[in-house]
Amino acid sequence: MAEKAVTPWVAGTLPCGLRWVHQETAAPTGHIGLIVRAGTRDEGPDEPGLAHFIEHLLFKGTVRRKPFHLLSKIEDAGGELNAYTGKEDTTVYASFLAENYPAALDVLLDIAFRSVFPEKELKKEQEVIADEIDAYLDAPSELIFDDFEELLFAGHALGHNILGTKESLQTFTREQVLRFVRTHYVPANMVLSSVGRISAARLERLLLRLTADVPESLHAPVPHRSPAPSYAPVQKTGRDTHQCHVVLGSRAVSVHDAALTTGVLLNNVLGGPAMSSRLNLNIRERYGIAYQIESFFTPYSDTGLQGVYVGTDSDAVDRAVRLIHKELRQLREVPLGVVQLAKAKQQLLGQMALAQESPGAWMTALGRSYLLFNRMETFDELRAKVNAVTAQDVRELANRWYDPAQLTTLVYEPTVEDD
Repeated sequence: MAEKAVTPWVAGTLPCGLRWVHQETAAPTGHIGLIVRAGTRDEGPDEPGLAHFIEHLLFKGTVRRKPFHLLSKIEDAGGELNAYTGKEDTTVYASFLAENYPAALDVLLDIAFRSVFPEKELKKEQEVIADEIDAYLDAPSELIFDDFEELLFAGHALGHNILGTKESLQTFTREQVLRFVRTHYVPANMVLSSVGRISAARLERLLLRLTADVPESLHAPVPHRSPAPSYAPVQKTGRDTHQCHVVLGSRAVSVHDAALTTGVLLNNVLGGPAMSSRLNLNIRERYGIAYQIESFFTPYSDTGLQGVYVGTDSDAVDRAVRLIHKELRQLREVPLGVVQLAKAKQQLLGQMALAQESPGAWMTALGRSYLLFNRMETFDELRAKVNAVTAQDVRELANRWYDPAQLTTLVYEPTVEDD
């Protein structure tokens, strides 16, 4: 994306309190997203799935538009309008030809501030999401990650499944929806992010006009309650599957922790997206006992989680877990060599640079960064942080994360026999 950039990104705040950030490019397209600091962790104890339910209802009509008109305004011009929910935020986004910036912004802001959540649509969407839950329950390689988070964040909303349950879904009322929206869908709790062929000055003029009737936020974002410490040893459960699925891991650092960059680098070395990661080379390629193996690191605003996932046959699962622990022990005990560390840094920087080549992904990254930090680091700043990581930093964090006494392990064991 660097060669297509016309200007550095520009940011500002509208009178209503909505922050915006924009990167102008020469591409013929535009990408905008409204990132809302409202996700699964903002749900009450008896409300798992409410944030995701509201994300669906945002498209069910506004004061000015019926559902069909919301979608057709973007899609009839060849664009895309969609949304997704995370543990800490919800994103509504649109991609379109740059000439349609005014219309796309109008629709997105209409959804954010003027949705009406009609009572008759609640029941319909409850049925749609119930089907989504059924499909999700049929995918053990996805379900196990949520069950693992439920173990790590026991008793806290971060442990909620984003989709919720069929039981919780049926209890949601319009008043609950409106209360959640009134609390969280306020300008000060949002960032409008944009990447595309429009000047920042014109974008700001459009935003000022389209939000002229949006009242100023009168309260700060609701503070999050941090999860209490939680630890569970090995947990095994039977599933209707032919393979074993295993996740092992622990709590990790937050996005504000000084060790964040070290964590990203460490995870990349262990089992990141590259085929040359240790888990892929030393377990999948060398022994051929894992059809899928990877590590993950998810930092949240005040905590995080990290771990390893492996899917393998029942007769190989014990060996696979032993080999994973061998790799974790290696990282705890043996510092990365000079060449290894330099290669790991170069690989990570390359991945970061490539990620910025996708305008849609870059739009989301800009928005989330401003939502969390009210700024975005330049690539040179990121490079400096990566290059500052030492082999000792990596080893110390590996000893914190990969201590066997602190790891939680969840195993899905098959309950059906192969044909």
